[in-house]
Amino acid sequence: MILEIIILAMIAAFLGLRLYSVLGQRAEHEEEVIPSRFDAGDKAVPPAAAPAEAQAQARARMPRLEGALPAVERGVREIASVDPRFDIINFIDGAKGAYGMVLEAFWSGDKATLKELCDDDVYASFSAAIDEREAAGYTLDNKLIRIEETRIHSASLDGRMARVAVLFVADVAAVTRDKDGNVVAGSLDDAIESRDIWTFSRNVDSAGPDWVLDETDEG
Repeated sequence: MILEIIILAMIAAFLGLRLYSVLGQRAEHEEEVIPSRFDAGDKAVPPAAAPAEAQAQARARMPRLEGALPAVERGVREIASVDPRFDIINFIDGAKGAYGMVLEAFWSGDKATLKELCDDDVYASFSAAIDEREAAGYTLDNKLIRIEETRIHSASLDGRMARVAVLFVADVAAVTRDKDGNVVAGSLDDAIESRDIWTFSRNVDSAGPDWVLDETDEG
């Protein structure tokens, strides 16, 4: 039992160190809700192309986003035209992984992980909520059951800053316990639907694939 706990702790530590690069990386998932491993292989970056050529290349490699509004497709293609490494399928896979990891970190009070995944404003909000919860003597015993839907809500390129908002529809079992471990709210037996729109941003000139969470809204 002790050996199993140590192994699990090592796995958690490894994931914590890799969270900063989960977006933009290909998730090697099997039939899991949240990817547990990520392909760290670097992709070759092709030489910079002329604007017209870059846009043509972006159109060629971008799959059609089923049900997406024209503005969303246009934003995705604008990002891809200036960032050859941007792949919307990989991004969505990574966003799903990041969604679960941020939730788990917030629920457990893991500020170090949140610091790596969020920009300063979002981190400050999460940190304040954790402090308030701990001061009240409450703990969260929540579980992400499944992610039912992941969809690009908006995408834009503002100068060199790419921003992609993702709608997550998920089932979450939520329980709040007091300092004595008594349940004061929620139930693990009844999952509730959660709809969130999270916006991730990245400077396209950045050397690494370090997308960060810079805004959270209800869907």
